[in-house]
Amino acid sequence: MKSVLVFKTSVTSKSEVNKLQPTLNQLMHKNERWNFDLEDCDHILRVETLDPKPEKFITVIKREGYFCEELED
Repeated sequence: MKSVLVFKTSVTSKSEVNKLQPTLNQLMHKNERWNFDLEDCDHILRVETLDPKPEKFITVIKREGYFCEELED
């Protein structure tokens, strides 16, 4: 069963999303996906995953120089 993880980020543009795309794609398994809602005030990253480990997404986003924290339900 897939889980949905939601993160607040400092990613603000499509070019930044494109920069992160290869790294995020490497974290994903078949039938999993991610997307950014750049229009949201929190610049949301939403991840549908079978392996809900938020720290792995936070680590790679921060390593690329962006703020990232998980939003709780």
